[in-house]
Amino acid sequence: TTILFIYTDAKGFQEKEIREKLQAFPGGSIDLVKQESGIAVLTVNNPARMNAFSGSMMVELEERVSQLEEWTEGKGLIIQGAAGTFCSGSDLNAVRAISNPQVSPQYCQRYIQSSGQSSTQSEIYPTLGSVLNVVIDISNPQVITLPSVVGSSRLALPLLSVALVEGNALGGGAELTTACDFRLMAPGSVIQFVHKHMGLVPGWGGAARLVRIVGGQNALKMLGGALKIDPEMGLQIGLADGVLEGSLAGSGANALLEAEQWLGCYTTGPAPVIRAIKSVVVSGRELPLEVALRTERDVFGTVWGGPANLQALATKAKHK
Repeated sequence: TTILFIYTDAKGFQEKEIREKLQAFPGGSIDLVKQESGIAVLTVNNPARMNAFSGSMMVELEERVSQLEEWTEGKGLIIQGAAGTFCSGSDLNAVRAISNPQVSPQYCQRYIQSSGQSSTQSEIYPTLGSVLNVVIDISNPQVITLPSVVGSSRLALPLLSVALVEGNALGGGAELTTACDFRLMAPGSVIQFVHKHMGLVPGWGGAARLVRIVGGQNALKMLGGALKIDPEMGLQIGLADGVLEGSLAGSGANALLEAEQWLGCYTTGPAPVIRAIKSVVVSGRELPLEVALRTERDVFGTVWGGPANLQALATKAKHK
C-alpha cells in the first residue's frame, strides 16, 4: 500500500508526475534502520543544508514509510536529523525555483507537463505540500479518504513515534516534530515555527497538530511571534515530552540511545498489542465518538484470544 498522495484536480496531477517533479531537486537522503527491539530509526540526512528536505528526499521518505508499513514486528519509530541538528524544512533552492521559475529556467523545463503547458507556482506548491503533509503524518494510523480528492487515501504508521530534536527544528522541521506522538529535546535544542518570517503559514499540517498539542493560545504565540521554544519552555507548554540528560546529550549516538531507552518504556510487549494501543488511542483522538467506539471494539477483537492474551491469562499477569 502506498501512502503517496495523488493530487487530482483540473490539472490532473498523478503519482508519476509528482515523483518526477520532486526528483528534479536531488540531494540528501532518508536513512532507515529497523532494529530487533522493534524500534526503527529514521534519519533525515542532508547536513550540508541543515537537513532540509530536497524533492528527492520527500519521495524517499514515502518509500521508507512504505517499508515501515510492511514491518509487522515494528512497535516504535524515532525520527532524528543527521549531524546534531533536526531539520530546517524545505530546501530553499527548490522553493525559490518553484516560486519564481523565471529565475531558474533549467528547473522550469523539468516541470513541463505532458500537455505541453508549464506548471505554475499555484499548481506545484500544493503538490509538494500535499505529498509531505500526507507522508509525515506518522502519528495517525487510520485509513482516511479525503472526500475532496478523488481516489486519494493514506495509511500511516501504527507505531509509537518520537521526534528526537537536537539542534534546530525550523519551519517544516518544526511541523515534522508535531507529526510524531512524542517529542524529546536535547539541551540547547530549539523548535521554531519561522513561517511568518517567510511570509507563510504552516502548510504541512503543523498548525492544526500544534493546536491539539499545546492549545490555541500557545499556538498563536508560537506562530505569531515565531518563538524559539527551548527544552524548558517546551516542557512548560506541553510541546516536549522529555529533555535528554545533559550527561548523555551532545553526542548523536548517546542521544539516540537515551531516546531508545525512553521509547522502550512504552513499546515493551508484543507488537500486535502495542500497535493496537496506538490504534485505539488515535481513534479516540481523531474520530467522532460513535466511530471511535466501534473502531475500539474492532481493534479489541484483533487481540482478544491472541497469543499475548492467552499467555497473560495462563500466568495471571493482571495481578502482577
